[in-house]
Amino acid sequence: MKAILLAAGLGTRLKPITNSIPKCLVPINGKPLLQYWLENLNKVGVNEFLINTHYFNEQVEKFIEDSPFKNKITLVYEKELLNTGGTILNNKNFINNEPFLLIHADNLSFCDYDKFIKSYFNRPKNCELTMMLFRTDSPKNCGIVELNNNNIVEKFYEKVENPPSNLANAAVYICNPSIIKFMETLNKRNIDFSNDVLPNFMNKINTYINNTYHRDIGSIESYAIAQIEILDFIQ
Repeated sequence: MKAILLAAGLGTRLKPITNSIPKCLVPINGKPLLQYWLENLNKVGVNEFLINTHYFNEQVEKFIEDSPFKNKITLVYEKELLNTGGTILNNKNFINNEPFLLIHADNLSFCDYDKFIKSYFNRPKNCELTMMLFRTDSPKNCGIVELNNNNIVEKFYEKVENPPSNLANAAVYICNPSIIKFMETLNKRNIDFSNDVLPNFMNKINTYINNTYHRDIGSIESYAIAQIEILDFIQ
């Protein structure tokens, strides 16, 4: 399976750390965040990666050039950010009409990825994608989901003041290529996956709960917590 790692963001919530480094390369226990994704996914057989760049793109390019995975990686520089869906649509030839992983690489995540991938292939027939979920300690800052009895997403609450639960979208997906056909019908270049795409697939989103570990490195506080929590996952 192929994976798109979204790594072009400005990391504004992590300033001043990201004043001199892109968010995808901030170190967690001395290792760049992006490195954890490459290592974890490579272990389960993901052998082709597309990584988009924008902010401090030269640093990401140097990191990839020095990476043992460089021959498996396609780098795509975006002079202007295309947003999540725009990046997918702009690189549909990389996907080549196959199921693919879509990952916001500014999260730190450990998971049984074999089971996650199997959950996609064993999804109900009407579902077009599988969304990874996790239980968050700050639900009003996340996209919270409401599931039916078959663990399919019925409703989505994006950063509301009083969310109905703490079960959150981890921004890690396995997508059927049919999603690209839908995005083409939107007739625009800049597409937000959460706002422009997901609402059109309610009751067609299978889910997998990551009970191992997932943290959005979205604030200085969260980043500091991750530096401690990572010690439970390294040898």
